[in-house]
Amino acid sequence: MKTYLVGGAVRDKLLGLPVKERDWVVVGATPDEMKARGFRPVGKDFPVFLHPETQEEYALARTERKTGHGYTGFEFHADPGVTLEQDLLRRDLTINAIAEDENGKLIDPYHGKDDLDQGLLRHVSSAFSEDPVRILRIARFAARFARWGFKVAHGTHGLMKKMVTDGEVDYLVPERVWAETLKALKEPNPERFFEVLRNCGALKSVYPEINQLFGVAQPAHHHPEIDTGVHCMMVLQQAVKLSEEPKIRFAALVHDLGKGETPREMLPRHIGHETRGLHLIDELCDRIKVPNEYRELGKMVAQYHTHAHRAFELKPATLLKTLEALDAFRRPERLNEFLLACEADSRGRTGFEEADYPQRDYIRLAYEAAAAVNAQPFVAEGLKGPAIGEAVARERVKLISEIKTQWQSADKA
Repeated sequence: MKTYLVGGAVRDKLLGLPVKERDWVVVGATPDEMKARGFRPVGKDFPVFLHPETQEEYALARTERKTGHGYTGFEFHADPGVTLEQDLLRRDLTINAIAEDENGKLIDPYHGKDDLDQGLLRHVSSAFSEDPVRILRIARFAARFARWGFKVAHGTHGLMKKMVTDGEVDYLVPERVWAETLKALKEPNPERFFEVLRNCGALKSVYPEINQLFGVAQPAHHHPEIDTGVHCMMVLQQAVKLSEEPKIRFAALVHDLGKGETPREMLPRHIGHETRGLHLIDELCDRIKVPNEYRELGKMVAQYHTHAHRAFELKPATLLKTLEALDAFRRPERLNEFLLACEADSRGRTGFEEADYPQRDYIRLAYEAAAAVNAQPFVAEGLKGPAIGEAVARERVKLISEIKTQWQSADKA
């Protein structure tokens, strides 16, 4: 019985990154031997065990055979005769198929270290094409390692394109699509996830709402980058700079989906794209099981981001209605998330990447003034029922008007 450290722990160690979790492969053991040593079985499809002390995962070396479509269409075989090399051969990328023995010696039969040194994301074997989730995983690794210039190897890119053409991507399980997307949104360069999917043709199947944005023109004086798809990737980049919160990054990604359905005769203008995109966000979220908190913020940013951009032009009563629509008085944290996504949108344009976004501070001041209004004085005056709410609204509009006047005076000065 021999034990080897494998996968991400070895890869990240070689890259000089912190190792967050460690996975092990056990060669030459049976499930009964593992249990006799105190390991607790947890694997449903194949033998995986938790170490009795560290709780780290130990999997018996195994091979697999394709039996159907998609992520679940596999038959696994594990016995003491399966070698480490056979186990590593079934992995997705060469950089994830490196093992380390108990003495720290590397076992690298598929030259993963060379690909790490060259910044290549390369498949281990043709078995890569048997699991469509691997397309999402390679796109996610591209998002993680983009800062070091990692690229998808030419042959791997060709294999991914063939998987799309063969329809294997159509068997992706919705929950896995969202799980990989969420991980990608947390990476340093999530835009690379969508770029890799688009380059191999998978974006059209996985995220048709995003795919149709590419090639759609916008007015050059507002959007020097012209292309709506390019703009959305730039907005996502800016969201990464502003926040680590994946909800905000998701909202930045989907805020302009309505532009993909703008009538051709209206282009390059996109009147009404804010509400036109709401059903697209719903369809996307329904299809891949996106949590409601992501859906809600995405729809709010889509519907009201132009309100934020035009905040100085809005009447105080309109700004108040916008704050109410955002549920800002009950959930002030949502207003902050909304404003960060709007700022990312404003800065996600060629030449505007470092531009200020004064609308953010103005809206926050207006909110703080309005939020300070209390219903108690109006109750004390004897007002009842709807009259109390009307009085609170009037006072809030008055205070927002004062903030606007002060802001305009300071701006002129």
